[in-house]
Amino acid sequence: MYGGDEVSAIVIDVGSYSCKAGYAGDDTPKCVFPSVVGSTEQTGDTDEAKPEKEADSGSDPKNGSKPMDVDKAKTKRKYYVGQELEFRRDHMEVISPLKDGTVTDWEVVDNIWNHAFRQRLLINPEEHPMLIAEPSTNSGQQREKAAELMFEKYKVPALFLAKNAVLTSFASGRATSLVVDCGGGSTVVSAVHDGYVLQKSVATSPIGGEFLTDCMMKSLESKGVVIRPKYSFKKKEVSPGDYKVVDLDFPNTTDSYRLYCMRAIASDIKESVCRVPDTPFDEVAYANVPTTSYELPDGQTIEVGADRFKIPDILFNPYLSQTIPGIDGFGDSTSIRGLPRMVLDSVNRCDVDIRKELLSNILLSGGSSSILQIKERLEKEVLEESPQNARVKVLASGSSMERRFSVWIGGSILASLGSFQQMWFSKAEYEEHGVSYIQRKCP
Repeated sequence: MYGGDEVSAIVIDVGSYSCKAGYAGDDTPKCVFPSVVGSTEQTGDTDEAKPEKEADSGSDPKNGSKPMDVDKAKTKRKYYVGQELEFRRDHMEVISPLKDGTVTDWEVVDNIWNHAFRQRLLINPEEHPMLIAEPSTNSGQQREKAAELMFEKYKVPALFLAKNAVLTSFASGRATSLVVDCGGGSTVVSAVHDGYVLQKSVATSPIGGEFLTDCMMKSLESKGVVIRPKYSFKKKEVSPGDYKVVDLDFPNTTDSYRLYCMRAIASDIKESVCRVPDTPFDEVAYANVPTTSYELPDGQTIEVGADRFKIPDILFNPYLSQTIPGIDGFGDSTSIRGLPRMVLDSVNRCDVDIRKELLSNILLSGGSSSILQIKERLEKEVLEESPQNARVKVLASGSSMERRFSVWIGGSILASLGSFQQMWFSKAEYEEHGVSYIQRKCP
């Protein structure tokens, strides 16, 4: 129905950290950009706030702050998506549309989709069927909302919603596997059997890449390290080859934007210096570990010691987060489990007949540079806890691009298959049966 070269399906995956979009059949997405957006309040008689690159100094107090008595009926939100988010703007809040992988703000998601279609892919959505990746925990209400938005606003000719775990499994060429997705906002373990997610097997943890980034940031702050956002200073040459850092004052910068910029730096520190320890982290054993240097954007050099190993180990031992100032109380809940425990719990919720097959096909995906180290540690610890005759095999692609985009790649493969074309939920079916029919077409 939608195969061939004339009409290409679009695959879009809005994750907690980034949005990936592109054409079915391609090896990688055409565009990747942050899945958080900037938001400012706009009124009928005020001009758009200018980015700081246009205004090289702090905001004018005469027009920098908005009057408190603005008629709310005239106020609307303006969103900045993708590269637009890189420019600091007065009073711009940074908003994430997702919480624990679930959409909480559909207006923001709508703007992300629109940016992907109109600005990055340069397509008319009315001419392309859409395959949308969704979390394994997505509710029926969420799926119906996505379908309604796609058909009513973007008027797409056809739609399909596919679970992240299923797409990751397809990307590796497997119909049955245990998918461990270490994402930005959370970690999700799901069993996939014959191309379907076994809902009873889904195990989730709020410990994801963003939480580990927060741990790194809080730990550095407790040691007196000041992370300066890139917009808050400039380097001035005082003599040839000698630069001085000059602070810039932008009083109308929101806390959320400042935190967003600081997190970006802390995330890079985490990805650059952290390593997953071979054995559970021990404070005494790692007390004298050699430090690794990292140069911050403002030129100051910091030394990172035991935290290099401690922070990644939180994935395996959540209680370690309690030892970081500012994160106290997070790891004391019995519902928050380490990665090996999540894997075993997920497998044990499945039928006995398929447990061995799942243990020998554990797929690890995520954008972290430490995925391959996580693979070795996870395989070792799951093997220790598994039945003696069980064969445990944790698989992770050797390509960082394939690990990072595994969900999108699975969608690209699925939507380009000739046998899949009859699976689309068409606009005619939507108009005849209503939005609830999506549950039957996309199980």
